[in-house]
Amino acid sequence: MTGKERILAKLRGEPTDSLPLMPITMMFAADGMGAHYRDYASDYRVLAEAQVAVAERYGFDYVSAISDPAREASDLGAAVEWFDEQPPAIVESRALLDEKGKVAGLRLPDLAASGRMLDRIEGVRLLAERAGATRIVEGWVEGPCAMSADLRGLNTLMLDFFDDAPFVEALFDFTVRMETEFARAQVEAGATLIGVGDAAASLVGPALYTKFVLPYEQRLVAAIQALGVPVRLHICGNTKRIVEGMGQTGADIIDLDFPTPLGLARGAMRAGQVLLGNIDPVRQLRDGTP
Repeated sequence: MTGKERILAKLRGEPTDSLPLMPITMMFAADGMGAHYRDYASDYRVLAEAQVAVAERYGFDYVSAISDPAREASDLGAAVEWFDEQPPAIVESRALLDEKGKVAGLRLPDLAASGRMLDRIEGVRLLAERAGATRIVEGWVEGPCAMSADLRGLNTLMLDFFDDAPFVEALFDFTVRMETEFARAQVEAGATLIGVGDAAASLVGPALYTKFVLPYEQRLVAAIQALGVPVRLHICGNTKRIVEGMGQTGADIIDLDFPTPLGLARGAMRAGQVLLGNIDPVRQLRDGTP
């Protein structure tokens, strides 16, 4: 089986010759070709070359356009700090939505204009040309909680959940509309799967997750699936308290970070839910033995 066939068969519940292998390899891929991470995150040609090389060297079943969570925020005008050897970061002290009233002025970015979102779209296009025949090509968007935290500031958003629910809902609504269009552009460029990164959701408890985050993740997942591709939900961190809700998002693949026990997640979700991950990348891979 090709990697593409293997992943799609797993998603259909069909037998595969081995478990699909689709690790996130951003900095690992850049290091493998001797590239600065700044270049990997800012130049789609470097990203595509590194992704194809690492996939071929280690037999991965997919290639991915993921690089950092700041692409959409950058194109909206957020302050972003760059580094040579680590991902660019949102400057939370200069949050774009430092005042809640500014949410009414947010407009969907022009995806045809020069910007970081277009760079990812072009990366997907090049990955599809280079590897799409035999490997899944994964596009990537931010989830509603993570994207809102990037725009508002993580700590401020956590207070907003309690102080101003209508504002949070308006912000989440904007992010879902924006990310749906971003996903659409990546699918049109050749993505055969879309990853949704919603890391900030691991920092809220089950009550807030169920009330605020889950409905908008469900909307985003359904909108992307309507484009004709499966969805991978990635919430890194300790998600033990929200795994049941994660299983209700409708995502075809649910990522588990190593603090979340596989058995706990399996018991909290439907039997056919595909789970991915649960491996400690430092202690088990980097510092482990063959």
